[in-house]
Amino acid sequence: MFMDLRYVVKEQREELDTIMKEQHIIERERLAEARSMLSHPNVLALIGIRRCGKSIFAYQLAKDENFGYLNFDDERLYGLGPKDLNDVLEAFYSLYGNPKLLVLDEVQNVPGWELFVNRLRRTKRVLVTGSSSGMLSGELATKLTGRHLVFTLFPFSFREHLDMMKVKAPEVMTTGEKVNVVKELETYIFKGGLPEVHHLGNRVLPVIFDNIVSKDVMTRGNVRKFEELKQLARFMVSNYSSEFTYRGLKKSLGLGQVSTVSNWLKLLEEAFLIFKLERFDSRLKNRLKAPKKIYCTDPGIIDAVSIDASKNMGRRMENIVAVELMRRKVDDPRTEVHYWKDHNQNEVDFMIKVGNEVKRLIQVTYADSVDGIRDREVRSLLLAGERFGCRDLEVITWDLETEELMDGRTVRFVPLYRWLLGPSAKARDNVRGSGPRIKRPRPLHPGGMVI
Repeated sequence: MFMDLRYVVKEQREELDTIMKEQHIIERERLAEARSMLSHPNVLALIGIRRCGKSIFAYQLAKDENFGYLNFDDERLYGLGPKDLNDVLEAFYSLYGNPKLLVLDEVQNVPGWELFVNRLRRTKRVLVTGSSSGMLSGELATKLTGRHLVFTLFPFSFREHLDMMKVKAPEVMTTGEKVNVVKELETYIFKGGLPEVHHLGNRVLPVIFDNIVSKDVMTRGNVRKFEELKQLARFMVSNYSSEFTYRGLKKSLGLGQVSTVSNWLKLLEEAFLIFKLERFDSRLKNRLKAPKKIYCTDPGIIDAVSIDASKNMGRRMENIVAVELMRRKVDDPRTEVHYWKDHNQNEVDFMIKVGNEVKRLIQVTYADSVDGIRDREVRSLLLAGERFGCRDLEVITWDLETEELMDGRTVRFVPLYRWLLGPSAKARDNVRGSGPRIKRPRPLHPGGMVI
């Protein structure tokens, strides 16, 4: 190697130490779970969207022991090859003695990294991070043959956002506490949960978007048509919470082949920029043919790059709920999340399945009263509940909290802020049914669109 790697290793470590000391850093949820996973396998793969906090999370996992750390997403390391990786190990030994834990950040930037990690894991615990789930389906899976675990890190949850903003959200809220929580929910809906936004503002989001498309998608997927790829990415982000078909996208964007659209969308999903939900159908053939629904992993990116200035709160809320369901789904891999729609256009936003059983049906609406909810939304929920034998029916609202008996079934109406805070925050608070109503942000645009 043409340079002494020890200087890079030392500078990066000092930079992380400084960040931890000088910036407001919160302890991420599920940190203890990740730490327990790291104690058992030889390799833990930490993956997630670019700039979601993987480096800091890795540091938090390793900080209580002697560890070696190197972030390969550094211009000084461009051109690093397989033969140079042993120099990395020597730099760790030179600086830290014999560390038993090695953190290799964005290591997929170096060709042949899988064989290096495979060698290390025989005597050490190794934590690798990456901004693409595709790294797990390639050589890592082949070389390690099941000797690794995977941990997916998302942008800040709403609970973490409140922690970052030092806003309290106890189970029993005063009127003032509720007002502050809902105010932060409005901020979260438009700023999103990427940690850098809290330090540098929304101006970093277009840069992050460009880096995702250029580095995590174009380079990794060997895509030559950057402008077309970026156009597709921007189009999908703009049409969050909407149905699409591959053929419709091909026609709308003038792309050559349906297979090209499918492949590029897969790369965008692997980079965690977007994700899709399938329409539920008991017949797999019909499910594959049906339109999908698209969502953006971080709501802040929607505002930063969307070609549509829509502030439609119903769609925004649906996107927030979809991301949170994906976050919760990680806890139980058996869980499936779909949406449902029949031939009469009755639709339910989210269907939660475990095995063959439909556990919960969720409708999302920008409403703060039962009268403000469209009859069609409730009718679809009740119809699906009867069809699939599901009695857990939930409507996520802006500021309505109650239960109603409808056609012999109990329907729960839960405010978005309370639902996002999780089960521990669903206890009754002393402002329900009294105190001021929380003013809703004014919607500026009608509904979504079908591509």
